[in-house]
Amino acid sequence: MNQREVIIAEAVRTPFGRYFGGLSKIRPDDLLGFTLASLAKKIPALDLTRIDDVMIGDSNGAGEDNRNVARMGALLAGFPHTIPGVTINRLCGSGAEAIIQASRAIRSGDSDFIIAGGVEVMSRAPWIVERTSKEQPTDPTYHQSTVGWRMTNPLFPDQWVQSLGRCSEEVAERLNISRQAQDEWSHRSHQLASSAWDKNLHDGFATPFNDVTRDESIRSDGTLEKLAALPSVFSDNGAGTAGNSSPLNDGSVAMLITDRAGADNLGLAGIGRILGAQVTATTPNEFSLAPVSAIHKVLARTGKSLKDIKVWEINEAFASMVLTVLHEIPEIDVAKVNINGGSIAIGHPVGASAARVVVDCARELKRQGGGIGIAAACIGVGLGVAIVVEVKG
Repeated sequence: MNQREVIIAEAVRTPFGRYFGGLSKIRPDDLLGFTLASLAKKIPALDLTRIDDVMIGDSNGAGEDNRNVARMGALLAGFPHTIPGVTINRLCGSGAEAIIQASRAIRSGDSDFIIAGGVEVMSRAPWIVERTSKEQPTDPTYHQSTVGWRMTNPLFPDQWVQSLGRCSEEVAERLNISRQAQDEWSHRSHQLASSAWDKNLHDGFATPFNDVTRDESIRSDGTLEKLAALPSVFSDNGAGTAGNSSPLNDGSVAMLITDRAGADNLGLAGIGRILGAQVTATTPNEFSLAPVSAIHKVLARTGKSLKDIKVWEINEAFASMVLTVLHEIPEIDVAKVNINGGSIAIGHPVGASAARVVVDCARELKRQGGGIGIAAACIGVGLGVAIVVEVKG
């Protein structure tokens, strides 16, 4: 059976709110519901009853996003109750994994229309308590569920369960990636992200919500001097700081994925098509290296080479992580990477970020008249993901 093209027909996102900022009063299921409804509004020709599934990345699931937030968001969006939903957790790659699974269903012919994306409201991630008996604990130990390890299994080696920032910092130290280089990358991210908003490059994708009209974590007035003055946060004298790491954020992304016939029937040219995707793994404490193998593997699988790639979107969990990828793949032209800023400035609502970089990759390719791009992300516990996107010129 011939495989079908996989088309991102249309997409929307909320601006990404800062931690306890403009979106923090919004439940994740409500935020997703708004995003799904906004997507449907942009595609008036879409018969909602033809949606085969709603696949949404979400990395927490411990609070208001429990009980399958994809299904809850679809119901809150007013979708027909006959539309199913599935919530996918691959940590920072959750939104990408939703796209990957949707793409496979379209390519194989199992589905015709799938909505994919991601949501995370890190401001509302609950405090959680271990449970070892039927009785309510009288003196509970509370664990944060915002990001990173919690209730860690004691069988894991200590180096595996360090903070994500420290793990990325250690790899960067081994590769002699300096604090100055990390601060410079962070400053670049903020300047490019601010410029992109000033140029209205997010028009048609980012949809204002709850008086949030722009990504709230961008610091257009930041300087290298301010970044250099920030203290180390992951170790006593390490290079990782709050300034060269991604912040905690709230946000949601949704897109309609179909084949060429489906897009044509809706009267949509489409944003871009998905050529292939790969997820790879390494030791948990070296997760910042994992995108390297994912990039090489997806290039091999799709028959592409590094010289074919016109645009790179590498999710900026940490400046050290992006610089690690660039160190390990020196053929990448830095001028083609995160052209409109990255997650250090835009924000990193974990379940949604990898979906955002895929759409931004395609939209930038379209602005440049077409070509092939790669959207990649590191993922906690030693994983990496890379997706190849193409836009016809």
